[in-house]
Amino acid sequence: MDLRPAAAVVFDLDGTLVDSDAALDAAWVACGVAPEDITHGHVLAAECARLGVAVEDYLAAYDPTAVVAFPGVEEMLAEIGRWAVCSNKRAEVGPRELDALGWRPEVALFADAFAGPKELPPVLDALGLDAETVVFVGDTDHDRRAADAVGCRFVWAGWNPRVGEHPGDEVAAEPADVVRAARGQLLG
Repeated sequence: MDLRPAAAVVFDLDGTLVDSDAALDAAWVACGVAPEDITHGHVLAAECARLGVAVEDYLAAYDPTAVVAFPGVEEMLAEIGRWAVCSNKRAEVGPRELDALGWRPEVALFADAFAGPKELPPVLDALGLDAETVVFVGDTDHDRRAADAVGCRFVWAGWNPRVGEHPGDEVAAEPADVVRAARGQLLG
């Protein structure tokens, strides 16, 4: 593994930078989904199909101002130079969440930028960087696969209690650990 300082850090949004569970759950409930049927970390269209909800109805019920930054994320972002967002969040709401939080990543790509689930090549192209020069931080196995697909360093957002890392993975127990990873330090 290349442990030189990263030229940029790319983040997933939901479950990584923001705790959006309450906002996501409220929209599902407003659409008639029972709380016990709600799960997280899925592509919206697939989850809408599974739950029998029209994407448009879900988006109409979703309040992008209801998301909150995980504790320590604001301070972490202030210490990282170049950063970007790569998310399966719909473009109708993702930028509104970033605006509500006052965040201005260098690049923010959402579901409409990808042929399917999120992938890193369009983000890397927009940043003008190679995969070996970035760290990708996420909270799902899909995030890990996206990093593996391009050969970039992956760090779990361990401050999210749902993260299910595997032995030998790098885990940031708190957002400040991402700053250390970006500076080229190995995490446990």
